[in-house]
Amino acid sequence: MEHLRTVRAFFCVPKLWTPLRCTRHCSNLATNNNSVISTERKATLEKFKIQISSGPRFQDFIRGASAHQTSAAEDGEMFSDKMYFETYGCQMNVNDTEIAWSILQKKGYQRTGNLKEADVVLLVTCSIREKAEQTIWNRLQQLTAMKKKRLRTRIPMKIGILGCMAERLKAELLEREKLVDVLAGPDAYRDLPRLLMVADGGQQASNVLLSLEETYADVMPVHHSPQGYSAFVSIMRGCDNMCSYCIVPFTRGRERSRPLSSILEEVQMLSDQGVKEVTLLGQNVNSYRDTSEEQFSGSDQTQLSRGFKTVYKTKQGGLRFSDLLDRVSLIDPDMRIRFTSPHPKDFPDQVLHLIAERRNICKQIHLPAQSGSNEVLKAMRRGYTREAYLDLVENIKKIIPGVSLSSDFISGFCGETEDDHQETLSLIRAVGYNIGFLFAYSMRKKTHAFHRLQDDVPAEVKQRRLAECISVFREEATRVNAALVGSTQLVLVEGESKRSANDLCGRTDGNMKVIFPKEDVAVGSGFNDEPVHAGDYVLVKVGSGSAPGDKRSQNIQFCLQYVCNIQPL
Repeated sequence: MEHLRTVRAFFCVPKLWTPLRCTRHCSNLATNNNSVISTERKATLEKFKIQISSGPRFQDFIRGASAHQTSAAEDGEMFSDKMYFETYGCQMNVNDTEIAWSILQKKGYQRTGNLKEADVVLLVTCSIREKAEQTIWNRLQQLTAMKKKRLRTRIPMKIGILGCMAERLKAELLEREKLVDVLAGPDAYRDLPRLLMVADGGQQASNVLLSLEETYADVMPVHHSPQGYSAFVSIMRGCDNMCSYCIVPFTRGRERSRPLSSILEEVQMLSDQGVKEVTLLGQNVNSYRDTSEEQFSGSDQTQLSRGFKTVYKTKQGGLRFSDLLDRVSLIDPDMRIRFTSPHPKDFPDQVLHLIAERRNICKQIHLPAQSGSNEVLKAMRRGYTREAYLDLVENIKKIIPGVSLSSDFISGFCGETEDDHQETLSLIRAVGYNIGFLFAYSMRKKTHAFHRLQDDVPAEVKQRRLAECISVFREEATRVNAALVGSTQLVLVEGESKRSANDLCGRTDGNMKVIFPKEDVAVGSGFNDEPVHAGDYVLVKVGSGSAPGDKRSQNIQFCLQYVCNIQPL
């Protein structure tokens, strides 16, 4: 009976239509003897069609839906709710926020930076690690408390979860905790206006279906970078690598790439707006493969880095990452081009030579190793050995002299022994990275590891190994970055330094952060001094380098200090 009461409450139809009493007529209209319908019967059928067309619609069956909301959905009427976004996780989520806002803005929604005046709060979430999800759970508790306080004073605030966590934890968010009004997975942002309208009617609304085709190629993101000089451009979505620890294929779906033409159009638009740096984004960005047009189809097999393999059948045809990188870098020679996050398997020599040749393609490569042990790499299903990885590093350094390398490492993966851990430490010492991102393993449901492996490394052992990895990484990064002291680096200015209002900060071609004094520089012949602004390029002579003060920091990014010599480009 409880279910019957629920159904009855849901199908509450406002009296917006008049029922038609219709008598069923038995006839032999299909026979040759009665091929002509009488005028009276024609009139009855026409009247029936008219009344059916004015009958109840989907919105009429939503409890509390008003006539205004119903007409708004069908007539394309604009909405005026104020949206507040909070973005967590990777750069892809930043781009997802820009896509979602572009879709909502066209429907008339407004954006606010003030949480207290928001009608709708949307959290763009990450599920890559347990800690990331716990941050969202804690935030939801805070927002729910705020929502309850507002019930007595004004229109209730709606809370929405977007992105990976929406797809992974739909049942918990909607049914058990009942903390949210709207759920939209990474491939469902086009459906946000409808979901929000359903929520206006007092119902929870969700769409977490994954797509084999959605790339939002026709949606021009509304870039909301506070600096305005840099932007993220998504070139592909999803991942086919199926690493055993990774949740991405299950929250973001299969790989699919944006058509090259739409990417070039967006980058050209950003260049026209004065953007100085574009980062190409994808879960496996360098596996880009555009097969959107017939002329791109072919039988050429995808070339991988030497000694690397995949869990899936080799793909054929399409424009590859090297083709895209080539075309994008030619749009604006003064615009820096970066890309993240790549997989080591997708660095054939063609890509490396292009990076070396083009002045505006940054000489910085993210090369996630995850582990230095062959046994652990096999369990992770990474598709390469320690030896193949080191050969790739050697090849990259040979083709791109002075390249800056960064990496990801996971401590305490399933079955990792002390010997495996020592292998990872020795790999860190052998490569010499500039920047690193290191984490303790966190098992995710749905992954291959969850179903087939045992999370058998104790938490305290994971943390100890992580601390040792961080310590070794800092030592090696200090040694590598010391080579930059005394050199002159081209820096793209980001703005005022957080350390001091008297300093500015920016980044080198190798993605190293630089702090330098806020002072005017000589321009032209040297008779005129002008202030340095965010988005300017300057030449800075490096005097010293330092690592983050917190030695437990999992993100190892060094900061280079100025000497005194600052020059305009």
